[in-house]
Amino acid sequence: MHLLPQATLPVFQVSMPHPLDAAGALALGRALAPLRDQGVLIVGSGSLTHNLYDIQSPAASAVAYAVEFAHWVRQAVTRVDVAALLDYRLRAPHAERAHPTQEHFLPLLLALGASHEAEAAQVIAGDITYGVLSMESYVWGLN
Repeated sequence: MHLLPQATLPVFQVSMPHPLDAAGALALGRALAPLRDQGVLIVGSGSLTHNLYDIQSPAASAVAYAVEFAHWVRQAVTRVDVAALLDYRLRAPHAERAHPTQEHFLPLLLALGASHEAEAAQVIAGDITYGVLSMESYVWGLN
């Protein structure tokens, strides 16, 4: 609705397999990439940060660790630093606190895997809600 208000594309939801790790999510995206040439839009949803233990009031200011993690991810995505993104649990600041579990981060890697090599990511800036939930998103190939 927000990306394509004319609603000209049929939409259906597919869950990621479990268990899945960062490399598996990227590989799954690469396997799905040919569908894009057939007009299929691939959306990976989750939250850029997702620590429900740290949720605060809706009006809370953004907590530093969520801001730092979101900034690191934006830099890695815009540099197309796939190696860093695959190893985000060790390289990104506060990765385990931002994502105590991975399932809400892995859709980003799936969508990255489905992107074509020459495509640059578009950033859809999103605020941090409840102090710790970054809603920033990335888009490849949507014009």
